[in-house]
Amino acid sequence: MKRISSEFEAKNHLSSFWAGYRALLTKKGIESKLIKWYEHWAVAFAKAFPGVGLRARTPALVRSFLDKLEGNPSLKPWQVKQAEEALRLLCDDYLQLGIQAETCRETLPAHSFIDPFTGSASTGAPPLPIKRPDGPWAAQVRSEMRLRHYSLRTEKSYLYWMRHFLGFHDKDDPLMLDVAAVREFLSHLAEGRQVSASTQSQALNALVFLYEQVLRRPLGDIGEFSRAKKPKKLPVVLSSDEVRRLLSGLRGSYVLIGGLLYGSGLRLMECLRLRVKDVDFDLGQIVVRDGKGQKDRITMLPERYREPLRAHLEKVRGLHTEDLGGGLGEVWMPPALARKYPSAGREWGWQYVFPAAGIGVDPDSKKVRRHHVHERAVQQAIREAARRAGLTKPVSPHTLRHSFATHLLEAGYDIRTVQELLGHSDVSTTMIYTHVLNKPGLAVKSPVDAQTL
Repeated sequence: MKRISSEFEAKNHLSSFWAGYRALLTKKGIESKLIKWYEHWAVAFAKAFPGVGLRARTPALVRSFLDKLEGNPSLKPWQVKQAEEALRLLCDDYLQLGIQAETCRETLPAHSFIDPFTGSASTGAPPLPIKRPDGPWAAQVRSEMRLRHYSLRTEKSYLYWMRHFLGFHDKDDPLMLDVAAVREFLSHLAEGRQVSASTQSQALNALVFLYEQVLRRPLGDIGEFSRAKKPKKLPVVLSSDEVRRLLSGLRGSYVLIGGLLYGSGLRLMECLRLRVKDVDFDLGQIVVRDGKGQKDRITMLPERYREPLRAHLEKVRGLHTEDLGGGLGEVWMPPALARKYPSAGREWGWQYVFPAAGIGVDPDSKKVRRHHVHERAVQQAIREAARRAGLTKPVSPHTLRHSFATHLLEAGYDIRTVQELLGHSDVSTTMIYTHVLNKPGLAVKSPVDAQTL
């Protein structure tokens, strides 16, 4: 009887759990016809890792689940994006776990929550408090970051850490906290959350920006705090034959995107944000505008892709003409330029080299526009091409940039030249690719080869 009662309670809790999630979706403004699909993805994620309670889920598990969806050829990119949004609402808003950075937990003690899929108490490290609601400081942060032309992604990431910093200390106003509070929070990330060094650094940068640029209360010397260990990793580099096999497995416009990532050393978003005016066929070069660190630079346009890129742009021009005929044809422009040249967004030179297949609504201005190809679609295309090519190395779009730099150094080009082409501020960043110049074993004969076995 006790077991039957326990099972009944678990099922009842499961039902109320998803009822709460559906209520959240309604509150967030999700259309009623889409709610069942959001719940579908959330339930699929919950069942994907049996034995791991929902509150014990980590960003790595979320990423693993989404990667499997991306690798499913029957799913379209927009479906994967919908699943990602469903998990963000489940983990960030409903369970307060946080999937855009490191795992965060609610202030409830671990034993107070019965996981709806295991029927047992959740376990794990002591939880972080619930994220605090935004105060006046948040609007100031957005204003200061947009004044300095920070990317929307950086803005979201910084606000994320600011909210969790306040939640960790159970405060609503950052002015109530000092440098000691910052030090305690950073130490907790390294010790309690065991985040990566880059994640802890991002959290630190966010808080420094908050206090120095927004609150006008510089933190000064933060002092000693526990730092996350930064592993020494070499970049994944493909051989020339592996690059050839990978690129031959790409289809459509992804052939050109992959070719420019490798042939020009572009970062993924630099490639996708390319405008028609930035491709110079006569000089054989590409101008990268507002790259990482808000720097412009020039890199080469590979001879192999000149004519294919010309043909591609003719098709894009036809698409742009159709958009103009339908009252559209405007692309996103930097705010200052949009104010100075209101009609520039419809001009051919400002169009994206790799436009999206469909029309979308700009989340900020609410204008209907054709954006560039989504980065997740490129990531999926390259992952599928690597699978078809039989590559065992972990391949991503950035792997092609690593291979670009490594192969140039192998060919004997000066490291300063490679630094300029990559857009690195410091040559020490480029030096990581010099590992190809002294690979172990090239000049040394293995003892097993010297033996007659």
